[in-house]
Amino acid sequence: MATTVTPPRATAPKRAPMDSLRKTAFWAGVFYLISFVSIPTLILYGPVKEAGYIAGDGPDTGALIGGVLELIVGLAGIGTAVVLYKVLKRQNQAAALGFVGSRVLEGTLLFAGVASILTVVALRQAGVGADGLVTGQALVGMYDSLFLLGQGLIPPLNALLLGFLLYRSGLVPKILPLAGFIGAPLLVAGHIGTMFGVWERVNVLAGIGVLLIAGWEFSLGVYLVVKGFKPSPITADMADS
Repeated sequence: MATTVTPPRATAPKRAPMDSLRKTAFWAGVFYLISFVSIPTLILYGPVKEAGYIAGDGPDTGALIGGVLELIVGLAGIGTAVVLYKVLKRQNQAAALGFVGSRVLEGTLLFAGVASILTVVALRQAGVGADGLVTGQALVGMYDSLFLLGQGLIPPLNALLLGFLLYRSGLVPKILPLAGFIGAPLLVAGHIGTMFGVWERVNVLAGIGVLLIAGWEFSLGVYLVVKGFKPSPITADMADS
């Protein structure tokens, strides 16, 4: 009696696991992309900044969601520097440490700003009414000042430090950091002019600088997630580590 031989079932080839260097690039890219989730806060915080908000009524959900989003962004920003440090220190340890420090400072200022907004919400929920109008506006003014420092002057420093490290090391295409190099001085000039009353908070220089630095960080995030690092002398012995 003939026996039927069942052919072996074809199995899909297993995808090779990421090496340590590829994981570093991937997670750094993910953190950079996560840092864009706070964009809606420009709208969500709108009601909080109105003069009569603290004495009014209505839902506070938008402000609370905005606060959570900004906390996520602050942590993601610190994450980018921490994840990249072990690679970037091979190019220049002082600059790599500076990048970590500037990211931590940026996150700290962001957290303080969130605390001031959430304090306004807490006072409103406590029913302070018209007696809290001055305090509410003071807290909103504090948020604006912290935002000017943390999101106006620190990101250019981040862009210059990281751009220098990536440009010199060749870990990404050299065209990517150029947007950061151009945007950083424009953003600084725009916000310093605002601090000294030369022009309004929303101005052309700051707007162009924000777009260039945002474009640099977003394109870097996408590149690191999709492509990873380019071959570089500073990572020659890290691929299998």
